[in-house]
Amino acid sequence: MGKHIRRSLLGIAIALLAWSFWRDAGWLQLCAGLAMFLFGMQCLEEGLRQLAGGRLEQLLARSTGTAGRGLLFGIGGTVVLQSSTLVSLLTIAFISSGLIQLAGGLAIIFGANLGATSGIWLLALAGHDLSLSPLALPLLVFGVLAGFTGARGRAAGRVVLGVAFVFLGIDQVKSGFAAFGGNLDLAALPAGGAGGVLLFVLAGAAATVVLQSSHATLMLILAALAAGQLELGQALALAIGSNVGSSVSTAVVGALGGNRSGQRLALAHVLFNVSTATLALLLLPLLAWMVGAIARFAGFGGNPLLQLALFHTLFNATGVVLFWPWQGRLAHWLQCWLPDRAPPPPAASASEVTPQRARHLSGQALDSADAAAAAVALELRHLGALSREAICRALGLPPAAADAPSPDDPLLDTAPADCPDADVLYRQRVKGVYADLLAFMGRIAVPLDEEHQRFWTQAQMAAARMVEAVRDARTLQRNLLPRLREADSPRRAAYLDLRRHLYAQMRELHALHAGQAAPEARTAQLQVLAMQGEGFVSAFRRRVLVLVGQGALDGLQAASLLNDLGHVEAIDRNLRALAAAEEPRSLRALRRLAGSSAQPGPLSAPAATVENAN
Repeated sequence: MGKHIRRSLLGIAIALLAWSFWRDAGWLQLCAGLAMFLFGMQCLEEGLRQLAGGRLEQLLARSTGTAGRGLLFGIGGTVVLQSSTLVSLLTIAFISSGLIQLAGGLAIIFGANLGATSGIWLLALAGHDLSLSPLALPLLVFGVLAGFTGARGRAAGRVVLGVAFVFLGIDQVKSGFAAFGGNLDLAALPAGGAGGVLLFVLAGAAATVVLQSSHATLMLILAALAAGQLELGQALALAIGSNVGSSVSTAVVGALGGNRSGQRLALAHVLFNVSTATLALLLLPLLAWMVGAIARFAGFGGNPLLQLALFHTLFNATGVVLFWPWQGRLAHWLQCWLPDRAPPPPAASASEVTPQRARHLSGQALDSADAAAAAVALELRHLGALSREAICRALGLPPAAADAPSPDDPLLDTAPADCPDADVLYRQRVKGVYADLLAFMGRIAVPLDEEHQRFWTQAQMAAARMVEAVRDARTLQRNLLPRLREADSPRRAAYLDLRRHLYAQMRELHALHAGQAAPEARTAQLQVLAMQGEGFVSAFRRRVLVLVGQGALDGLQAASLLNDLGHVEAIDRNLRALAAAEEPRSLRALRRLAGSSAQPGPLSAPAATVENAN
């Protein structure tokens, strides 16, 4: 029903827009110019992103070493890409994936806001009388020809086409305002008083939200200002509103991504823009006087376009100066305001299952191969920890036992009085996260090189093996718990040894993860664990046959024991498989550049950290 309503509303909007085009040729020209401009900006962003390849991600990771570097990356990245939204969303993706920390992301956001002022300077310098169409036409030809010269040529051609469409769009918007503006005089609207200024601020914010581009809004403001349809004071208020509107895209993406880290940075972006806009409104008379004084001193006192560009830069720089000393405190406040989500409590019965969901996956991470890989690696650690927790609880062992300084022998020899159902544990703790992980990995659209494709395959297999391990524990629980509650007997002693072996292997894996050994050393230790597992299996089989020969076990009991030995062997093998998977080299390099606390290593985490980490 909702889909039909949306389609109907969309159809009505398209019909009304088409009717308005038929009624007014100037309005059509204005909208066509705006569409060309937005398409050109999209081509420019995509082409530059493709040309940069992984270097943009490397620069972002390297920039978080100091706050100053982060500020410079935000400024430089936005100047080059001409999109503060793209830089902000890429930063959110890296924070959500754990590649950079929140404090580093804040400096990048401040820089992106400063860098965004470069666009209005370029548009203002183009002026009103300068036609860019003669430059755009040959660029269109060169851009199309470049598309036939290979992948990098197509990316470069897309940049050239983007510039050409931006130029054409600017000229079309100018002409459209000249034709459409005959019956439109925004300068006649009341701009005095707080109410008038606030009205124009809201209009600028709304236009930016609709157009999803502060550059497009500022271009319209400049065109109207150059055509005399706006006064400078009205244009200043509209520019303030466009800054507020530019943070809405970031806020929506961050909020819908579902990742707390991304939501914190999105909230920081909104707080920065709203606070800066509020300060600019309070100081508007002072800032307007400063702009006029600087413009007269610099020789462009009669050019309102350059004065608007100067004002836009001035109030954004004021916001950076205001927020810069508070970065650390702001990061702390954001973590208090948006704490990590608590996990659902363990279910008491199958009817009370509240599925655990993914914690580290966000849609914006899909825009970068390395950010997506980092998000998958973090979620695999989460899934591995939840899986080991479920296995421990299914066998009647507290997850924290794997982190104890020494084995708890009395605990291992004791039958659990009460133990949660393994099927409920699987559906509550594992199934939802596994489903979210598969859905996320199926949505990747950016090109993957051979190493990332291999990682994608390894990650899918590792996730599937975690699920298999929990299912094997679910089957093992049905025979293990009743036998542990029996009186002492050879069969009970055998089941205790099965549980003891699995517990010992999990402790070894926990120590391996906690030590963050080098890949070669970790591989050697995993081989040792595999040999120990094989030795236990062989010895256990011989022991069962001896007990059958002695009459301590009958054939059915021996068959059950050997079947359960197979489940223990499978759990052991699947847990080791997750520890053996490795992140791509490019992702490990990004972690080193960023100085991330999440060092390169196995895609798993200690089971005992689950309760606290969540």
